[in-house]
Amino acid sequence: MMLKDIKNVLIVKLSAIGDVIHALPVSYAIKETYPEAKITWVVEPPAYDLLAMNPCVDRIIVFHKKDFKSLGGFLQHIGPFKKELQQESYDAVLDLQGLFKSAAIAYLAKAPVKLGMCNMRELSDKVSRPVIGPHAQGHIVERYLDVARAIGCRVDEVKFPLQVPEREQRIARALFEQAHVSMNRPYVVLAVGANWPNKRWPEDKFAALCDWLYQQQLIPVLVGGGPVDEQRATRIARLMEVPPVNLVGRTTFPQLTYIMQQARAVVGGDTGPVHLAAGVRTPTIMLMGPTDANRNGPYGQQEHAIEVDGPCRACWQRACPKKLDCLAAITTAQVSGKLQAFL
Repeated sequence: MMLKDIKNVLIVKLSAIGDVIHALPVSYAIKETYPEAKITWVVEPPAYDLLAMNPCVDRIIVFHKKDFKSLGGFLQHIGPFKKELQQESYDAVLDLQGLFKSAAIAYLAKAPVKLGMCNMRELSDKVSRPVIGPHAQGHIVERYLDVARAIGCRVDEVKFPLQVPEREQRIARALFEQAHVSMNRPYVVLAVGANWPNKRWPEDKFAALCDWLYQQQLIPVLVGGGPVDEQRATRIARLMEVPPVNLVGRTTFPQLTYIMQQARAVVGGDTGPVHLAAGVRTPTIMLMGPTDANRNGPYGQQEHAIEVDGPCRACWQRACPKKLDCLAAITTAQVSGKLQAFL
């Protein structure tokens, strides 16, 4: 399909952070092919700051899912949301979420063409036509880009368009100064958490890696967000010989993006901040057990993924039915060996 006169495109990609990051190249591909096109993106609040850094997105509509959870909330909020969504007519709607909630948004949007990704669920394929492209079995970034290709995007370059405002860069540098460390010194970022418990590398192994980094004259910097990550970071620091720079819960996404851009390398599980690091092309080591590096590994750097060696890897289970901590099988030596290759 080639739509020569595309002027307005609606992207529906609501969450999670890592998934929104994976979809960013779609916006660049649209602008690359249709420079005058206006891109509107519907997203949930946690990922808003990411899109605000994306110069390819012209308009952001925030979808507050919690407002629609009750019948009363739905009746109160559906009118204003529908009015905002229908302020414009779109040439194409790209549902990159593929769930009931995104299908409902795509249904409300006025557009002659509605397309979705290859792995659509919850009847979303009844609203938007799934695009089964050449990368349907490949990385999720390429699966999203297949949807862009279906509206004629040529995808000459896969780019994650993120521009960090200077003010956020200054704040990021100030955070390092508060920790009595210059950002000019070489450092490695460690993302200590993940939404799924079985995506989190054990704390003692993080601590051992941090001690090794100090021996290599590299500063370990811990990042993450939320109470669980904060508790993990505290316990990791207690296990170390010298405390790390602990920025868990202290950074916004723009600040974190800048910190990732300046890092020598990033290590962590299959989680948003680690995908962010791969997107800004920092050397990224991803530790993987329940998910698949072919689909979800660090984009463009899948060779840097360390996958658990076992028949049940890539099980896609949030909690191990065998009660195993599969990432515990990944040793500190494996990670440090990977790091040495590009440090």
